Amino acid sequence: MMTISISSPVEAPSAQSRSYWHVVARQLRQEPVAMFSAAVLLLIVIAAVFAPWLAPADPFKASMLRRLLPIGSTGFWLGTDELGRDMITRLMYGARLSLLMGVVPVFAAFFIGTSIGLFAGYVGGRINMVIMRVLDVFYAFPSVLLAVAISGALGPGMSNSLIALTLVFVPQVVRVAESVTTQVRKLDYIEAARMSGASSFSIIRVHVLGNVLGPVFVYATGLLSVSMILASGLSFLGLGVKPPEPEWGLMLNTLRSAIYSNPWVAALPGALIFITSIAFNLLADGIRSAMDIRR
Repeated sequence: MMTISISSPVEAPSAQSRSYWHVVARQLRQEPVAMFSAAVLLLIVIAAVFAPWLAPADPFKASMLRRLLPIGSTGFWLGTDELGRDMITRLMYGARLSLLMGVVPVFAAFFIGTSIGLFAGYVGGRINMVIMRVLDVFYAFPSVLLAVAISGALGPGMSNSLIALTLVFVPQVVRVAESVTTQVRKLDYIEAARMSGASSFSIIRVHVLGNVLGPVFVYATGLLSVSMILASGLSFLGLGVKPPEPEWGLMLNTLRSAIYSNPWVAALPGALIFITSIAFNLLADGIRSAMDIRR
């Protein structure tokens, strides 16, 4: 379970805020593990974005004559899959869908969950209690089981998987946003702004939002690694991307039959899922450490 370090609220929203983010950026550059993880993710993103120009073959072109070629084969650096398709091409194109399914639900949950958490935390009272108790229902189920259940109810497909993963992460983001907002709204300068006649919207936008976004953003970056694994798991189970589209979880499923005859090729999609998830996790740790300016 991640722990969120909440620094003291920023009372001056302009110059002091800019100074704070400069300090965060400087401290992040001093985190070698985080910077290496960012470099790894950047390479994966570049390979995904420029796959049509970098990939050496057609990701859908099959040939039963060259199926399951080993790594290092002439013309096929990372071998071929069960249908004779070039693995390095499939992995590069697969990065597109894998990153999309891993990142989009987290960012959607970030915006939706932060909005709900801000409202619940600022209003408080019975409205807060009702919202939080409804969302607590989601905590009765493990994230994996909940994602599979929602995706199974909606039906297979990438769009339904994105919806399912978003619904899994929204309650977690709401809890963090509500907790931070509840702390911030009790501070003296919030009460002073309220007594001066400022509207609730102005108080949230000017005084509360800047203090809430930081901790929630750090928590959301930590969810990226979980999202990557869950998205790949849904595709592995046949609830995500459909064949013949290249996606790492789906590729891992279709290569199961080759695990004994050509294990190195069959393990490549799983290795990329592992590397990407670890890189997201280490980068999130670095950001969280850099944002703790009191250390």
